[in-house]
Amino acid sequence: MPTPDLDWRNTDLGTRVRVALWLRDEIGEGGTFSKAALRAAISGAEQVDRRMRDLRPAGWVIKTNRDMPSLQPDQLYLETIGLPVWEQEHRAAGLRQISAKTRRFVYERDGHMCRRCGVGAAEAYPGEPGTHARLTLGHVNPHAAGSGAEAEDLITECARCNESVRDLTGVQMSRGQVWARVRELPVRQKRELHAWMAGDVRPLSPVQQAWGMYRQLPAAVRDEMKQDLHDLLES
Repeated sequence: MPTPDLDWRNTDLGTRVRVALWLRDEIGEGGTFSKAALRAAISGAEQVDRRMRDLRPAGWVIKTNRDMPSLQPDQLYLETIGLPVWEQEHRAAGLRQISAKTRRFVYERDGHMCRRCGVGAAEAYPGEPGTHARLTLGHVNPHAAGSGAEAEDLITECARCNESVRDLTGVQMSRGQVWARVRELPVRQKRELHAWMAGDVRPLSPVQQAWGMYRQLPAAVRDEMKQDLHDLLES
């Protein structure tokens, strides 16, 4: 039996450690599991899926149906238990520390908007009133590809896009689906999109940049600024 201080049920432990202990004690090498089961076990913790992904650079091999076609879309396979991240000397194994300076630079470079869907900080998703987007930093390449923690390795993403892109079992749109959407665009927008593709960046207009900066302000400050702009326009 695991000692109480190294039990995945111990909520005083970090989420990554709890996930690792759950996989070790409840699944074991050669076992299959689902993210739903993992979330149910580590309930109440934030970003459980992401903490599971953070085990991969520490030598944990967790495969999906992309790696093993015999798996169901919602199944994962624990092939190898890597470094024991529950031990103090391995707690930071595989983690990339992003400095506050780098984090601030990336957010400002990307206009405080998700580079994948364009939503701004605390902005509602289109067609979903009442939702509030939360911005985070994502890696251009997944951890398995050796992505670092420098500005060029990072992009601003909303939490929803970050999960769908990095999700081990996330269903990605196919080339055909994306191409069908591209073909529907007017010629002018096709040219604009091609320019974004060529530069691998979507340039933001000054008003879009201002909007992104405005959205990252606290709600009370946004209300004040909204009134200030109204007064300025009416003067």
